[in-house]
Amino acid sequence: MKVLIAGGAGFVGSTVSSACLDEGITPVILDNLHTGRREFTHGRPFYEGDIDDKSLIDRVFSEHPDIDVTILCAALISVPDSVREPAVYYEENVVKALHFVTRLSERGCSRIIFSSTASVYGTSLTPEVDEEAPLRPESPYARTKAACEAMFHDLADASHLRVLSLRYFNPIGADPQMRTGLQLSEPTHALGRLISCLESREEFTVTGSDFPTRDGTGVRDYVHVWDLALAHVAALQRFDDVMGQSHYEVINLGTGQGTTVRELVAAFNSVVATPVTWFDGPRRPGDVAGAYASHDKAQRLLDWTPQRSLIDGIRDSLEWSRVRREVLGD
Repeated sequence: MKVLIAGGAGFVGSTVSSACLDEGITPVILDNLHTGRREFTHGRPFYEGDIDDKSLIDRVFSEHPDIDVTILCAALISVPDSVREPAVYYEENVVKALHFVTRLSERGCSRIIFSSTASVYGTSLTPEVDEEAPLRPESPYARTKAACEAMFHDLADASHLRVLSLRYFNPIGADPQMRTGLQLSEPTHALGRLISCLESREEFTVTGSDFPTRDGTGVRDYVHVWDLALAHVAALQRFDDVMGQSHYEVINLGTGQGTTVRELVAAFNSVVATPVTWFDGPRRPGDVAGAYASHDKAQRLLDWTPQRSLIDGIRDSLEWSRVRREVLGD
């Protein structure tokens, strides 16, 4: 099997690529390297460029006519940045995705796996959400993902396309072999900021303590990125069975457990030699109370359940932080 991974030089995409290689699946990488890293493409067929470059897409399929499935990971993902620059996010995440999928259809590639996000649920009416929960996206980033889901659903209903949307919860950790990990040197998500504070000996800011949660801080479902990658492998191997007669399907990928920011800090401090001190600060623009996944559907259709714990994710993130400069050279 051969798979095209758009955004395959980023955090999730590169880890999915590694998992594919381990399972004998050949990944072909397409990435503009805006945030992705060339180092993550070594030993893998790689094409540098945008997903809306029709001539580049044609070249990829001319040189790899045996591509069976496309995984669309390419997107901008910063919630605060999306609040500041919504037009950029709609252009990059929605308009270019439309051009890309349209060209895939024209090239006869009808199987698509879309990297969506649990942020489409926004502030849910219940802390645990399944795939039937109402969508309440509360940031421009989340709304671009919800817009893509609706767009792909419509395109699939009107054509030969079949689209499987995987709604990620909060990826942490790294490839256990340390081939890939979070590529950003200054990550903005909570665990990345904790690691930065540990290294700089600064205090950690809990962004928001007035959410309607058990301790007032945001709840997230932290899923190990290697578990996410294995879910993609399962989706590739079972694509036709998962889709059945449907043109469009959605599956949550999370652990089924919610962790508040304060609980994350406590878990982090339990595995480091020097605990990080913290204080409560204001919410960030676009932040929500959060939710955690019901993964019953993933277990039923993909035979997938997460195997790695929050502590595993923290430890692998710390190890990646230690080797990151050696792997990436900066």
